Amino acid sequence: MKIVLAYSGGLDTSVILAWLKERYQAEIIAFCANIGQEEELRGLRAKALRTGASKCYIEDLQEEFARDFIFPMIQAGAIYEGQYYLGTSIARPLIAKAMIEVARKEGAQAVAHGATGKGNDQVRFELTVAALAPDLQVIAPWRDPEFRRRFPGRAEMIAFCQEKGIPVQATAKKPYSMDRNLMHISYEAGILEDPWMDAFAPENKDMFKLTVAPEDAPDQPEYVTLDFEQGNCVAVNGRRLTPLGVMKVLNRLGGKHGIGRVDMVENRYVGMKSRGVYETPGGTILHFAHRQIESLTMDREVMHLRDSLIPRYAELVYYGYWFSPERLALQAFVTESQKNVTGTVRLKLYKGNVMVAGRKSPVSLYQPAIATMEADPTQAYNQDDATGFIRINSLRLRVAAQVQAAARQGRLRRTPGARTRAKR
Repeated sequence: MKIVLAYSGGLDTSVILAWLKERYQAEIIAFCANIGQEEELRGLRAKALRTGASKCYIEDLQEEFARDFIFPMIQAGAIYEGQYYLGTSIARPLIAKAMIEVARKEGAQAVAHGATGKGNDQVRFELTVAALAPDLQVIAPWRDPEFRRRFPGRAEMIAFCQEKGIPVQATAKKPYSMDRNLMHISYEAGILEDPWMDAFAPENKDMFKLTVAPEDAPDQPEYVTLDFEQGNCVAVNGRRLTPLGVMKVLNRLGGKHGIGRVDMVENRYVGMKSRGVYETPGGTILHFAHRQIESLTMDREVMHLRDSLIPRYAELVYYGYWFSPERLALQAFVTESQKNVTGTVRLKLYKGNVMVAGRKSPVSLYQPAIATMEADPTQAYNQDDATGFIRINSLRLRVAAQVQAAARQGRLRRTPGARTRAKR
């Protein structure tokens, strides 16, 4: 039997790799997707082989991640529960898709992951497998009672690694867990499980990896321009870039100015609330800039319809339905809505804030000659027409008010003693 394991090299997946090999008497093929973890990937292949993997695939998926996952999500304006830019959520379907491709190449019968039975990631991984490779078996050790009995805590996992000679650097419980990719870093668990704990207090500065504290950011603002074509950012400060290049430049700029920190209590798909802290510097800038160019170029009714679908789209990403027919259908609408979202946005970055400093477009729907409070030289809008417009649109309100007033008068006449009270 061959099993492809989503492998990070951390304590959990190191233990799982060895346990799977022992439990299933199987050949374990480790798979890691490079989606922007940076230094976390160093020495990963050698570590996987030392732990017992027969092979270790490390695939650079950063460009695909930015182009085919982050950018379509930005076009949709997706944000979960008003705060979360979906950095972890959007990465999972890509990892699962690539893992399935390795499983096919290797002739594996199963794929495995280290997601816990309490979180969202298990759902995201397995829904992707169900959509793309329903014949593959999915092994989730954290949902196996035998695995939980053997490893009830971190101490038992560390002892297992020492016994098996597995190279891990875990000796005590970290104060929080961390997950990094090109879109963001997320922090949760440990000390963050207390929602009263101030994650942004000065004593917690060392937790953050992508952004400086806003109070430590430069005292002078920095201006940046983003060029968009059909809803996608194609250049920063006049320099054309690939989607990956855009994300890297914006992450650096956002991090420098302390942009993109979020602390929220969110609703997991499995039903519980959880507290998460996020750094999304580049994604925050891109999301804001995209909205600004849309405001200039997007038809009102198309925008309002798309906006009404943002919560649904965000839920589909958060819950793991990236490859579902409904998300694909929504994406087709989003793509159509973006065909004229072209132009340039100028932003001001300053101490954790992103502010618009200008926008322009060759297909702008904003016409100063029409919108001006001065005399309209085009005569495109006749203010006299507003009288009829208002009367027609207020008709239902006036009718309702008249009917309700008559009904109140009728009740007053029918109430015993009403005439006496009226005389008083």
